[in-house]
Amino acid sequence: MSNEQLVESVIGADVEIVGTIKSNGSVRLDGKLEGELVCGGNAVLGKNAQVKGNVTATSVAIEGRIEGNILARDKIEMKSTATVNGDIKARRLSVEDGVTFVGRSEVNPKAPAEAAPLR
Repeated sequence: MSNEQLVESVIGADVEIVGTIKSNGSVRLDGKLEGELVCGGNAVLGKNAQVKGNVTATSVAIEGRIEGNILARDKIEMKSTATVNGDIKARRLSVEDGVTFVGRSEVNPKAPAEAAPLR
């Protein structure tokens, strides 16, 4: 995922959400979410992001903290500031030095996309 990609929805650092976020597009989360994040596009969890729940998206980039499972139809990127407590599943995985990851990982480039796009 590159910085040039269009991020359609931004949830700021001062926002706390309890519930499910569903988007057909991409979402950048810098705040707190207690619940599920389901994106038809990409999900970016910024440095201030704190998620307690599962994330499903095409690609997921994590800079903040997540307690939950991540399912990416394509790629998961864990930046150096990321803390991930949960299982991850993706076709591709990128992990920077400094990441804290506690969980199981399944990375299979040949696996079919399991998460259907939103309707």
